[in-house]
Amino acid sequence: MASYSTSDFRKGLKVQIDGDPYIMAECNFVKPGKGQALYKCKLRNLLKGTILDRTYKSGDALEAADIGEIDAKFLYAQGDEYIFMDNKTYEQYELSKDAIDDAWKYLKSDMDCKMLLFNNAPIGMTPPNHVVLRVEYTEPGVRGNTATNVTKPAKVDTGAEIYVPNFVEMGELIRVDTRTGAYIERVKE
Repeated sequence: MASYSTSDFRKGLKVQIDGDPYIMAECNFVKPGKGQALYKCKLRNLLKGTILDRTYKSGDALEAADIGEIDAKFLYAQGDEYIFMDNKTYEQYELSKDAIDDAWKYLKSDMDCKMLLFNNAPIGMTPPNHVVLRVEYTEPGVRGNTATNVTKPAKVDTGAEIYVPNFVEMGELIRVDTRTGAYIERVKE
């Protein structure tokens, strides 16, 4: 199995510790006045979401995690299970609502996304950065309320609630940033 030495440490590196996959969320190089250089790292467990703080000395190594990313298509949701299909092999994968986290708010049938596999088993997915959703319900905008950045909640076709500007009405298509959950713009049909 491949391994990474401390000189390879950087944010986003995927490593394996005690059999679990971790992603390096933060890595800081510290050189004390005397002695060896240190690497203070924050690692996030990709299965549980927990954060691990570790300090490594110069010359230490970590095992590389067997993590791959594939292009997949979201097919449908069945209860708390979400079904995806590999675009190349047509193999189907199931992910629980816990593994998907808040990404369910943006998933629509036949949507392309990236799926994370650990030892060829799905552990997570990433929706596209921007999605187009239809506003199913929102309160009408209050006339005369023209102050800047006035927002109101809107329920979209995926069942999620997103804050939109006051001028957005029911039935309109909106573009949403899936990384922040923020409204970007209205979309013409």
